[in-house]
Amino acid sequence: MAVSINVTQAVGFICEALLYGVYCVLFITSIVILIKHYRVSNRVIWVANCLLFTASAARFALMFNHFYITLENAPFSEFGNETPVLMGANLMISVVDVIGDLLLLYRCWLVWGKNFYVIILPLLTALAGFGCILPIPSLLLSINPTSPVPPIEIVPLTIAGYALPLCTNIMVTVLIAGRLWHISRIPIVDENGKPVILKIAAGDRPMMLIIESGALYMVTQLIFVVLVAIRNPAEAVLSLAGTQIYGIASTLIIIRVGLGISSEQTMSAMTQVEFRSRQDTTGMCSVSSWRNDRSLVFR
Repeated sequence: MAVSINVTQAVGFICEALLYGVYCVLFITSIVILIKHYRVSNRVIWVANCLLFTASAARFALMFNHFYITLENAPFSEFGNETPVLMGANLMISVVDVIGDLLLLYRCWLVWGKNFYVIILPLLTALAGFGCILPIPSLLLSINPTSPVPPIEIVPLTIAGYALPLCTNIMVTVLIAGRLWHISRIPIVDENGKPVILKIAAGDRPMMLIIESGALYMVTQLIFVVLVAIRNPAEAVLSLAGTQIYGIASTLIIIRVGLGISSEQTMSAMTQVEFRSRQDTTGMCSVSSWRNDRSLVFR
């Protein structure tokens, strides 16, 4: 039995409403944290945070308005039909997506020591994906506005529009996670002349890597691309709920940065790491210090 587009849109709207409530709480929390911890000077974080929430809120407002008008003036059977308002709401999905991608790219740029060359390819794929998405709402409106899945004529363009940002997410996630893992493992030589690895605990926590690398963002995008590719009606649900997930994933990163507990901040703030070796023949313990210049000093 084919699933009605009205059912998938309604379920997606309910999921989006719940996630939007979660996002509102996180957004307010991030604002309080940024102000309380004196991060007001970081304009990029502030602008990205506010733009992302504004786009997500506009998206939800358009969907709520469409839902209200449908219940008030039209049969609910027309809820899933494409309208100019719904077309604008669908376009906002990609706007939220590209803002989230740019925030992740900024995060990657910082983690890699502000190396612009690292983010060139992910940036190009993000912008190319957004360019593919722009004509899709108008094409859908002219071909088959009642279709529960993208019409076959625009499936390749739709897949490209979401697959390219997915490539961006995969590349950025790998780059951030790899860099965080690298800076948490310091190659040193102990007092006996043996090479050892000094591990910084913050870099070994799986949950930290999931949040800071944007893995939640990437997994959501991957599932959505698969659903679009196989033309599964469930893609309508994830397209609505995913908008708020993009915002939530990005805001979790902002909260960690605002609190000053992101991995690279922890590393840069650490003046030295000391550890004690076993006692030598004189009964004394040697102490080693790792400094900001990544050198090891024994004393």
